[in-house]
This record gives sequence, structure tokens and C-alpha cells, in this order.
Amino acid sequence: MLTRKQYELLTFIHQRVRETGVPPSFDEMKDALDLKSKSGIHRLITALEERGFVRRLPHRARALEVLRLPENSGQAAAHQARQRTTGFQPSVIDAQGRREARAPAPRAAELPSGQTVVPMVGRIAAGTPIEALQQPLDQVSVPPGLLGGSGREHFALEVVGDSMINAGILEGDTVLVERCETAQNGDIVVALVDNQEATLKRIRRRADSIALEAANPAYETRIFPADRVAVQGRLVGLMRRY
Repeated sequence: MLTRKQYELLTFIHQRVRETGVPPSFDEMKDALDLKSKSGIHRLITALEERGFVRRLPHRARALEVLRLPENSGQAAAHQARQRTTGFQPSVIDAQGRREARAPAPRAAELPSGQTVVPMVGRIAAGTPIEALQQPLDQVSVPPGLLGGSGREHFALEVVGDSMINAGILEGDTVLVERCETAQNGDIVVALVDNQEATLKRIRRRADSIALEAANPAYETRIFPADRVAVQGRLVGLMRRY
């Protein structure tokens, strides 16, 4: 699952390599995506690299290799069908970057067995931010003890990336999130950056800025002005398959 800009850049690189055998320059990528600076291209490439879509080849200029394309390419109709399902409706960003209003999420449904059903709304990056939360894709059954409290709204996300491994969060884990708009310093949250990208990080407030901290020394702490980050939910539980 990629952001619109990440997908556009990956497609542009892939097409250029197929046509010419040479990846585009950073200036060409900047112009193709209508970005104002090359720093945005660096950020997008880092995101694609950390998610395994591209690889930078060392000691070579303009050396980018496309390793794979999104699995759901060309499946827009199926995605739209999923959007008509009921369940948790987190913030969704349209093609123009506008936040679409969604109906309030229903509370998790209680099952006779004592399990609780919560909506699985997609994948979340424990690494570089990926696409903002989407519509419910499935449901997962959860022991009530893993949730933050009865009567509260929850959703589930599959973890992509390894930036939270020292907090015990591994790629492929399912994280359980209580929907909220505020969090305490040190909480692990789903944070929406610039109204379009979501990431799982530990939050720290520093005066007029917000730091999103990884739990892996290989990743740097990302610091944003407070108005660029919105809390979408707080981590309350985790499930793992062996």
C-alpha cells in the first residue's frame, strides 16, 4: 500500500528504466511529480527502499533498481467494493489531498465466545510512513483483554517494516489500536503526517513540535511542526502468528 506520490514515483522510475534502461535523474523525478524540491524525492525513494520496492546500487550515479510493483495494481474496482463495507472509517485522503469526512465508526461487536471483532483497515508502517488508513478490508477476532476498554472504538493494522522492533513490534504483527485524537508522551500511536501518510511510532511533544521516535537505532527520530501531525489512535495490543 503506497501513497499516491510514492506510487507515481515508482511507476515513473519503472517506465523510464523499461524505456531507456537508465533511471531518471532527481531533477526529472521532481519535475514529473511536480514537487518543489529534490528533498521530497529523497524522502519518497527512502520510503520505497525501506518497503522493498526499490534498491539503491552503491557507488553508481542514478543507480536505482525497481524490485517489485504493488500487488494491488489495477485492482481499483475491488478496492471500491471494499469501501462499501461497514465498520471503522478512519481519515481518508482523496487524490487532491483533501480529507474526506466519514461516518463515526461502530463499536467493536461482541461475539458469543467472548471474543471481540474489530475491523482490519489495512497496513501501517513501522518504518517510513505509508498511505493513510483506508477502508475496512477484513475483521479480526480479538480477546477483550487485549483492548483498551469496553465501549471504545478500535481497529487493527498489519505492521510493515522493522523500526519498532525494540518495542517488541515485528513486521507481520497485527496491532490493535484504540481510536483517539490525543496521546501521552511516550505512547505508541498511529500518527497521520501531512494529512496523507500514516506511521506507527512513539510520540514525544517538544514545545511547538512533535517527535515521532522509532524503536530501532537504524532509524532516525522524525520531528515535525505540531500542525503537521494528527494522532489517529493509540496502541493497546498486539497479536502475532507463528
